[in-house]
Amino acid sequence: MENHRTEITNDITQSIRNFLDGKKYSQIAVICDENTEEHCLPVILDGLPEHYLLRIDSGEENKHLGTCEQLWMALTDAGFDRKGLVINLGGGVIGDMGGFVASTYKRGMDFLNIPTTLLSQVDASVGGKLGVDFHGFKNHIGLFAEPQNVLIDTCFYATLPQRELRSGFAEVIKHGLIYDKSYWQKVKTIDLDDANWSELVSRSIDIKKEVVKADPFESGLRKILNFGHTIGHAVESYFLDKGDQRLLHGEAIAVGMICEAYLSHKFTGLSIEELDEIVAYLIGIYHPVKIDKSLFDEIIGLTLQDKKNEGGAVQFSLLTGMGACKVNIPIATPDMLDSLFYFNQQLG
Repeated sequence: MENHRTEITNDITQSIRNFLDGKKYSQIAVICDENTEEHCLPVILDGLPEHYLLRIDSGEENKHLGTCEQLWMALTDAGFDRKGLVINLGGGVIGDMGGFVASTYKRGMDFLNIPTTLLSQVDASVGGKLGVDFHGFKNHIGLFAEPQNVLIDTCFYATLPQRELRSGFAEVIKHGLIYDKSYWQKVKTIDLDDANWSELVSRSIDIKKEVVKADPFESGLRKILNFGHTIGHAVESYFLDKGDQRLLHGEAIAVGMICEAYLSHKFTGLSIEELDEIVAYLIGIYHPVKIDKSLFDEIIGLTLQDKKNEGGAVQFSLLTGMGACKVNIPIATPDMLDSLFYFNQQLG
């Protein structure tokens, strides 16, 4: 399952040519959305041979089986066989869903990922997790399968809104907190307007690779990558269809990291000084807004569908200190509620 094939490049078109050189794919499909078709496809066109363009609508709200069905139908109508190639050009939604579509079409065809957002480059690009949302539950239907290669070029960041870049940065923060204290110390000094993104992406990918190599199918250590995601995914899922209130993935994970840092202080030994440092930093970067307490029960209810749960207990990955994390910590509903009250209190 381990993927050695992640390439950070500053010449994406040449990297595509190098990847395709000597390979005899019967047909090539490029999956993109309206944003990556406009801003990212022109960057790579010179590296692409003849291909089919399959466009989907952008956004997490379109990451479902209905969109997969449209893509499977488009591949079928174009006469694709198992010797074809799917190129996923976009963020995490396209990487997750395009890989899922490719891996299930006629029992599996090759796919190449070209992640275009910071979030997809440091998070979804490593580990082979693929899937789609199902009736509001995040990544509820899916599987593990590796792309043939992942080509990463930070040139695409020029097309990203600042809010999207900041969203992806949440995963960079998380990597430091769960695995590498010195990386966390470095990350918290970074100016997002003047960051060395290639260096950050490289270190974050290395961290995720080390964790995934040790635990490909998330039976133990890999669960540390879920810090901030149990409550974070529940918050993201709740606000997914709430229009202007909707949160980007990293914004919701920032909320989750605040709540779960509090639980880490309460249950796994994170010091009050470390808790205060993490919370102050996340509030300064993400400026979250309070969550009305009338919504707490429904949000906590969504954690019951988390894929890491076992035996009906909600399992958390919590910090034992900066750069260290412990997995499979069962947390009861009253304590989860307590963490949401704590989150609101920190916002004044």
